[in-house]
Amino acid sequence: MTEQTLQFKAEIRQLLDILIHSLYTEREIFLRELVSNASDALNRFQFEQITQPAVRDANAELAITLVCDPDNRTLTIRDTGIGMTEEELIKSLGTIAHSGARAFLEAAREKGQNPTEIIGQFGVGFYSVFMVAEEVRVNSLSARLDTQPASWVATGGDEYRIEPSTKAVRGTEIIVKLKEEAKEFSEFYRVRQIVKTHSDFVAFPIYVEEAGKPAEENKPVNQQTALWRKSAKEISAEDYKNFYQQFTFDFQDPLLHIHYSADAPVQVYSLLFVPSKADPGLFSARREDGLKLYNRKVLIKDNTRDLLPEYLRFVRGVVDTEDLPLNVSRESVQANAVIHKLKQALTRKVLRELEDLAKSDSAKYEAFWNEFGVLIKEGLATAPEDLSRLQGLARFHTTTHLGEWVSLTSYKERAKAEQPAIYYILGDDQHSTVRSPHLDYFRKHGYEVLLLTDPVDAFLLSNLKEFDGLPLKNVAASDTELPAANEASEPEAEKLSDDALAKLVAKFKAQLGERVSNVRTTERLSNSPARLVDAEGSPSQDLQRIYRYMERGYQAPAKVLELNPSHSLVKQLANLAEPNQLLDICIEQIYDSALLIEGLHPDPANMIERIQQIMTAATQ
Repeated sequence: MTEQTLQFKAEIRQLLDILIHSLYTEREIFLRELVSNASDALNRFQFEQITQPAVRDANAELAITLVCDPDNRTLTIRDTGIGMTEEELIKSLGTIAHSGARAFLEAAREKGQNPTEIIGQFGVGFYSVFMVAEEVRVNSLSARLDTQPASWVATGGDEYRIEPSTKAVRGTEIIVKLKEEAKEFSEFYRVRQIVKTHSDFVAFPIYVEEAGKPAEENKPVNQQTALWRKSAKEISAEDYKNFYQQFTFDFQDPLLHIHYSADAPVQVYSLLFVPSKADPGLFSARREDGLKLYNRKVLIKDNTRDLLPEYLRFVRGVVDTEDLPLNVSRESVQANAVIHKLKQALTRKVLRELEDLAKSDSAKYEAFWNEFGVLIKEGLATAPEDLSRLQGLARFHTTTHLGEWVSLTSYKERAKAEQPAIYYILGDDQHSTVRSPHLDYFRKHGYEVLLLTDPVDAFLLSNLKEFDGLPLKNVAASDTELPAANEASEPEAEKLSDDALAKLVAKFKAQLGERVSNVRTTERLSNSPARLVDAEGSPSQDLQRIYRYMERGYQAPAKVLELNPSHSLVKQLANLAEPNQLLDICIEQIYDSALLIEGLHPDPANMIERIQQIMTAATQ
């Protein structure tokens, strides 16, 4: 090959400008990223060696070596991983397709954050080296036998060079010529400290050497422990926390760790974590959902989404089994019967641990629900096979516990002895939903109602139809049977005469026309003058909400307007003589208010002029 000079893609150029010309407080993360890349290269070689035995330097130790040279102000990161060809160096280090730099730059612009905080998130970790480097040389030799070594050299300018290389051993060597202000990263003890902090649980040995001096007893500086294969009795809480933080780069403590091993129905070693936050922060190295899948400590697949159901995608960790054939391909993992058994076992274990957490530490479980509750609800909607366990994990706000999370079990325990159902109401938000006229009767007679105000709630009702023998009933449905009235309730208010009521209903029908399917009176209201309910034969309210979420521009069928004949406003309207402009605008406002409380009003601002007219009439 001959030397060639190439231009960086525009996004890489912008990225290097950000990294080189900004001030940073966490510059040491560049070493974390380079060691992580070296570990990935070793994992890839390990897998390649299983599936393609004819590889270069088959007996070379799988290891990472860091060589510190303070006299020359250099740090070398060397691995015996899969290596790269000339083409792969250009593709991986010079182009946008593999770097994630465009997403990095967009996040940096939008969030206005220190770029060090978003390096891991967008996979641009290699370029973090330019925070400390005045020149970087990458020498690499691929594991494939028919390839030649090559070098990639850059100084952070507009160009990089591809040169011939004399590298004779498989793998990649990164020689970092450090800036004067970054020379600390060529110091032996500083580098050791960074490795212990950020890379202690990397699965391959990491050696730290000082140039010109013999290696210190040739001992790795990292633990390189497959923690998931150790007994839980041997592992401290601090060990779990450190492993999690180094595994994820999420420096908050995990909310829960699950150390699980079993021999049947499938052999498995696993160490799983529930993060403390749904968004683990921009420091996180997480790029995709899924667990790391190992076969006898060999990484088979980095982000395996087939080991847990989709609704548990927040769980992070590793799964190791000896039941997969060693020659399994990454592409065939999904179809393997062992994966199905692993998924069943891991799902049962995670749900059992969440059940135990809910029973033993309600405050901690509430913190979990605040972050991940919407995903458990997603499970209720999409995984009927797990319904019996998920419904026990579900939490809701209710009309009597607005600021608390309530389980279906605690709701049922508080229910009146004669109560025939668990009652719920669907809404767009708690603030408006608690003011719904549909709640009048239930509030008046002391019945607790679940407030279902998450978009996913309409979907979960397709599976969650009853709990512990009690059906779930929508208080907004006109055919929902009302529970017994409270005997101590207030005496019934005086009603309109049948004649006056009939005339008023006719007036509403005439004015609203086809906007409603009918107008009638109801005994279900007390504090509200009117409500909208579905006409007979219409889709249920939860189905209509699903259609609204899934179909832009969906128009709900015309509803029935029910009037409260005992309400003072309705009585006063019946006493207004016709024709009367105030009666007309009040009818419009009652209908619009009912639409608004249902979340169906297409243009609430359109009511302003009418409200002003009503206020003017009221103050004359």
